[in-house]
Amino acid sequence: MNMRIVILRLGHRIQRDQRITTHVALTARALGAEGMLLDSDDAGIEKSLDEVKNRWGGSFYVRRITSWKSEIKKWKEAGGKVMHLTMYGLNLPDAIDEITTCSLMIVVGAEKVPPEVYELADWNVAVGNQPHSEVAALAIVLDRLNASSGKDSLSSRFTGGEIEIIPCRKGKEVKSK
Repeated sequence: MNMRIVILRLGHRIQRDQRITTHVALTARALGAEGMLLDSDDAGIEKSLDEVKNRWGGSFYVRRITSWKSEIKKWKEAGGKVMHLTMYGLNLPDAIDEITTCSLMIVVGAEKVPPEVYELADWNVAVGNQPHSEVAALAIVLDRLNASSGKDSLSSRFTGGEIEIIPCRKGKEVKSK
């Protein structure tokens, strides 16, 4: 199954969350998401990911939005499903078999997530029911989703870009395209 995955980064605070939000986007890109919706007017995140895309390839996008609620509703009206990553949700192994859609929005919160998100989500999913990094949770979820659909997200190749890493046991090898 070819899963379509978009990340909704919710509650990004420009001064506080820039590094973590960038890491959420980089993780999403590396592990197969098509893009990220950002509910903030932080052009820096968009610029950083455009630079990564130009240098390393791929087609990942960051799009700034004004209403997370309308984005979720539009997604669902188009037939998509919504997964909210939260430590209060069902543990991932208990939910993964049910999450087999071709159109999935994954909500990754930064600050306290509004209670309405818990109701709008089709699944509230936890990677363990303990506090930890949203970047780690997203990486595990994307890897498990890809594995359940027969895709190996750890060996993805990106087209375009200026450079490519050549895997090697020792040292570093980077090829200019």
